[in-house]
Amino acid sequence: MTNHQKFYIDGQWVDPQREGTLDVINPATEESIATIAAGSPDDVDRAVSAARRAFESYSRTSARERGELLARVIGAYEARLPELAAAISSEMGAPMGLATSLQAPCGLAHLANARAALETFSFEERVGGHLIAREPVGVCGLITPWNWPMNQLAAKLGPALATGCTVVVKPSEVSPLSALILAEVMHDAGVPAGVFNMINGDGPTVGTAIAAHPGVDMVSITGSTRAGVSVAEHAAKTVKRVAQELGGKSPNIILDDADLAAAVARDTFLLCMNSGQSCNAPSRMLVPRARVDEAAAIARATAEQIKVGAPGDAATQIGPVASRAQFEKIQGLIKQGIEAGAKLECGGLGRPEGLARGFYVKPTVFSHVSNDMVIAQTEIFGPVLCIIGYDDEDDAVRIANETEYGLCAYVSAGTLERAAAIARRVRAGTVHLNGASVDLGAPFGGYKRSGNGREFGRWGFEDYLETKSMLGYSAS
Repeated sequence: MTNHQKFYIDGQWVDPQREGTLDVINPATEESIATIAAGSPDDVDRAVSAARRAFESYSRTSARERGELLARVIGAYEARLPELAAAISSEMGAPMGLATSLQAPCGLAHLANARAALETFSFEERVGGHLIAREPVGVCGLITPWNWPMNQLAAKLGPALATGCTVVVKPSEVSPLSALILAEVMHDAGVPAGVFNMINGDGPTVGTAIAAHPGVDMVSITGSTRAGVSVAEHAAKTVKRVAQELGGKSPNIILDDADLAAAVARDTFLLCMNSGQSCNAPSRMLVPRARVDEAAAIARATAEQIKVGAPGDAATQIGPVASRAQFEKIQGLIKQGIEAGAKLECGGLGRPEGLARGFYVKPTVFSHVSNDMVIAQTEIFGPVLCIIGYDDEDDAVRIANETEYGLCAYVSAGTLERAAAIARRVRAGTVHLNGASVDLGAPFGGYKRSGNGREFGRWGFEDYLETKSMLGYSAS
């Protein structure tokens, strides 16, 4: 077990202002693998002060200078990829194959996308006789989750650095080890003191202090809708900007002319990837009512073939969920699904056979789910699929939109044109057509209670910029 009792503030590793630690639990073994210092509002004060001092000079750097800095960060990050993957696997249970191929590299991709966007982004434009300037918003609080640790952190950090902002980062206390490596990356890349600051701790203490701090100009949070609401409430008193990427309960409409077997098998596995712990997971599968049993049989056969096991086993496809709290939440929702009368096709309560320890969840398929059931409306955040029947296209769209969330949706059809026509009617920030994959260069964010603002690529710059009109800049 290792101890990490310092925070990265003002370009150096410093002791916390108060005593207190948190254990980091390996979800595959249920054992503590590290301890971290638990931050306090005093630590937030110190980090914000450093960020405010640094903002005076960093906000005046040129786009070229910031691009060069990002290039150094990218190089330092790339050199630590194996360590980042190992940390992610141990702290939140991702199989090493997933951690190596996706979890760690996606952070690199976001940094590279921010650098590429910076090369063509226009920070000034003329409108008549006026100059319209886009300027960095200021000190940004970045609050990130445990399910895709580097993806979410880099998706915020890249645009913040590119636009000239300084940051105070609070990674999830569940997955802080990869973030500690990232702080070392920033230091090794020569990021100026105070531009990047990081404090570990829990949301109610450190997250709340960041959201409420009068020296923080903007907060970007990825997390549950409950956490996003809390941040917005605490930020409201200082009228700061809040960008939120929150929960999801993504509908997956499979139309009657789609290849049902291919779409159901593909999307059942996609749901279970990362143990179902993705906010954009296609967790509500909508199929023609007459074909529910056929779809259920395909989903069941797929789910029963998914290898659940230790993250270090090369054959493992999904590992444990990230924490005991997450495991117990999922078990409780599976129980509610059974009690509500949904048909349990496979999986269910308890750990998979042969796994007596660790927060492992059985890939679970429910069919004949009604959209008003708790399991159809609640973000389960585990490998649990709900199959819902619909009568016709209008009914499918109605069911898809009958949720408080609007992060992502999926549509499969016999033609791209038909899929796109349905996609235009679904209230979601991203719609995957006929199995299209995530693209880190396309804007990402939600409608309704899935949040506001957009991340990824040049769209990710907008939340980190203020707009200034300089009237009478030149003769019109």
